[in-house]
Amino acid sequence: MAKQKYPLRAAFKTAMEGKQVAVLVPTTVLAQQHFETFSQRMSTFPVKFEVLSRFKSTREQKDIITNLKKGAIDICIGTHRLVQKDVDFKDLGLVIVDEEQGFGVSHKERLRQMRSHVDVLTLTATPIPRTLHMSLAGVRDMSTIETAPEERIPIKTFVSDFSEDLIREAIIRELDREGQVYFLHNRVYNIEYISQLIRNLVPEARVNIAHGQMSETELEKSMLSFSNGESGVLVCTTIIESGLDIPNANTLIIKRADSFGLSQLYQLRGRIGRSSKQAYSYLLIPTRTP
Repeated sequence: MAKQKYPLRAAFKTAMEGKQVAVLVPTTVLAQQHFETFSQRMSTFPVKFEVLSRFKSTREQKDIITNLKKGAIDICIGTHRLVQKDVDFKDLGLVIVDEEQGFGVSHKERLRQMRSHVDVLTLTATPIPRTLHMSLAGVRDMSTIETAPEERIPIKTFVSDFSEDLIREAIIRELDREGQVYFLHNRVYNIEYISQLIRNLVPEARVNIAHGQMSETELEKSMLSFSNGESGVLVCTTIIESGLDIPNANTLIIKRADSFGLSQLYQLRGRIGRSSKQAYSYLLIPTRTP
């Protein structure tokens, strides 16, 4: 991710000055991904990391919270669990918020309380109107990243009538190069039917499902399985629009793309094209009649 180097450097500098860092992300899967990235990049330095999320047992969460209060943890990465009232830092110096639009009103109120005495760095590819207005009005400082990483290739986007042949061809092409596919169907009531359709079209593909009406455990298990490369196709709703960083997923197929706004399509398309591979986005619309 192009913007990932900036929170890494900011967190490292803050930790080296003896202060603590809180990294807030909207999903448990992304928290784990950030934890692995931070740990890998700073493995040779004396920095203590931890991740606080639902993946941790109650006992583990209590231990992490205790160590945060003692100052034994330098950088803690977590979901909204990190802004609950029982979480306190000994000497918090920086709060990093990845994808601010993924947090609710109560979480943002807690963030506002934090902002009174610490530095805050927010990152997003699609800022919410309020944040953008504050930046343009000069209330917040804003920096923009206008160039992609050197190896990044622009995503090829196609608009087409719904076609099972096209879906099959796009999925097979991606699987043949050992990549992964997002198939976005934003209707929970028949998402099982659509996943079965994909299995029928591409029998060799292992298909997972992800939507907001699944239990938290089931959803996280499905998304982690896809993140780890155990499945080739993820049939999902817009739940993926923030919170997944999977460089190996480079094909996105959106069913009924005409029902989305431009900003949301842009955010969804940002799930792919995160590596040096050519990425493909297919925006499928209902078959037009003459």
